[in-house]
Amino acid sequence: MKLPLPDHSLVLLIGPAGCGKSTFARKHFRPTEVVSSDACRGMVADDEADQTASKDAFELLHRIVAMRLRRGRLTVVDATNVRARERKELLALARAHRRPAVAIVFDLPLRTCQQRNLRRTNRVVPREVVRVQHRRMRLSLPRLKAEGFAKVLVFCSAKDVDAATVGRR
Repeated sequence: MKLPLPDHSLVLLIGPAGCGKSTFARKHFRPTEVVSSDACRGMVADDEADQTASKDAFELLHRIVAMRLRRGRLTVVDATNVRARERKELLALARAHRRPAVAIVFDLPLRTCQQRNLRRTNRVVPREVVRVQHRRMRLSLPRLKAEGFAKVLVFCSAKDVDAATVGRR
């Protein structure tokens, strides 16, 4: 699957822990294009896993996203983004800067996400948290277009993710 993305767009990677968002981001985007919630936690708390730093980390993430969109830079948000309220401010930033928003959804089977999560070397997310994130992501799928995304692209298998290419316009 070829994913055509406008150079000046906001791209939200959506999916539970272990679905492959960060791996996909590293493979298809320059490091400067990716704004990661984990990296922002690391910047504000010296620990990417410190959930107590999430409020500050997302404040930083939103500021970086706003600055990049203002400059017309392709901006990829690497976070779970599984709830509408988590996406709302990001979509508002895209609208404010007149940039299209694209959702790339990693709708992989829960079992795949759980297995990949257990193989992580840096941080294993609790099994129940992954299950809840997966459920929230699935519930969000039918409403994404109505939230304001210009395009919604959905991967349903690891094979689809591996075969994907990103095209720039």
